[in-house]
Amino acid sequence: MEKNDIEKTLVEGNKSYIEKIKSNKEKHILVKNLVGGQHPFVLIITCSDSRVIPEEIFDKSLGDLFVIRTAGNVINEGELASIEYGIEHLHIEYVLILGHTHCGAVHAAMHHEKGKYLGAILDNISNNVCNCKSEEEASICNAKAQAEFIKSKFPSYTGLIKYGLYDIETNEVKIY
Repeated sequence: MEKNDIEKTLVEGNKSYIEKIKSNKEKHILVKNLVGGQHPFVLIITCSDSRVIPEEIFDKSLGDLFVIRTAGNVINEGELASIEYGIEHLHIEYVLILGHTHCGAVHAAMHHEKGKYLGAILDNISNNVCNCKSEEEASICNAKAQAEFIKSKFPSYTGLIKYGLYDIETNEVKIY
């Protein structure tokens, strides 16, 4: 896609989205009701990968999921602030760290790739996957380590903290 066409595509997509909301009575009412506040039932930390879209994967609607996306589903300070908001202010009782197969960040960490700013993510993942034999195993280990990290940062949280793996080839999610 040409650079000049990107903004036009985004604006046209937004207009289409607005028309879909207006033409669907249930969705129109939902959007109006969400103006007053959100009440998601799950907080999902997942990868920024464009193939991993929790609302699609779990067939959920606007307002259902509180989603944090970051390469390799790595949790650093900014993500911790969003998690804190979700569990302490939105009172979400279920947290899911969702890794996925064919993750570029996991691949980069396992192959010791470098980048000017990627270090914060790749070092984190590398520490979690050093003994893994496959990238799929590494994605699971990384998600598990991120879940344990959240537990250590929010020891008084009484909700569930789980981790899982989304398989890009089969579209199946396994939750551990």
